[in-house]
Amino acid sequence: MTTLTISHLTKRFDGVSALDDVTFDVAAGERVALLGHNGAGKSTLMKVVLGLIPATSGSVALMGAAPGSRTARSLAAYLPENVAFHSALTGLEQIRYYLQLRGEPASQAMTLLEMVGLGHAARRRIGTYSKGMRQRVGLAQALIGRPRLMVLDEPTSGLDPVSRRDFYAILDELAGAGAAILLSSHALTEVEARTDRIVILSQGRLRANDTLANLRRKAALPIRLQVTARPDTADSVAGALAGSRRNGVTVDLLCGHDEKLARLGQIAGMKGMIEDVEVLPPSLEDLYSHYSRSDAR
Repeated sequence: MTTLTISHLTKRFDGVSALDDVTFDVAAGERVALLGHNGAGKSTLMKVVLGLIPATSGSVALMGAAPGSRTARSLAAYLPENVAFHSALTGLEQIRYYLQLRGEPASQAMTLLEMVGLGHAARRRIGTYSKGMRQRVGLAQALIGRPRLMVLDEPTSGLDPVSRRDFYAILDELAGAGAAILLSSHALTEVEARTDRIVILSQGRLRANDTLANLRRKAALPIRLQVTARPDTADSVAGALAGSRRNGVTVDLLCGHDEKLARLGQIAGMKGMIEDVEVLPPSLEDLYSHYSRSDAR
């Protein structure tokens, strides 16, 4: 089931295109990473989806509802990069306040805070919270009303590694419950393993829209094989494989996708000389650079 549909979306400011004929969708339970350099159009796209600014042309629909409509507002939630709350209020008081604004029972506040791992700090003032804790308050606020679409703009910026891991674990649970997630991030390493599909914008245009595996196949970037040889055979292994030695016993090879199995077979045939081999496909950073630059050229 499609939750968010974006069709031929164009947005111009004083004749300059911030978005140019962008089309993609986000299904229920799907985690989509929205990538692009500063000025690529990510924030503009999110503002149009949320109904904060109108599109110049094209269309956006949230389960059939127009952005900014009463129905769309009830279905979508937004979490910005930098959340701001009243420092004198406790986490519990802040979420109770937002629940009342949304016409929801204030009694849900503790449940929401426990969902995001803040039950233990619910009665502490927000002014004493770390950035990671404040971001969790923002996520608790975004969860009010069980939204069908979560729009997240750099939500883990400034968080420590443990807080980032916990944050993505919460998103995984939300997606498992059927929420569609559109996540903008510059942290390519972390989204590589935590999203289902990658959308890349560059200069307002859609450059890529597919799963990580399919993007790798289409890009046809070289695969790196990292071979660990036995100490007394490193020179022979490097020579036989026409690879380059690194760190004494490590031999690096580059090969095309269609050559990978043959290369692995060659390495397997040297089993008495090899201790280990690791296959390193192109990273999301490599793919981002490839797709954002190639079409622009």
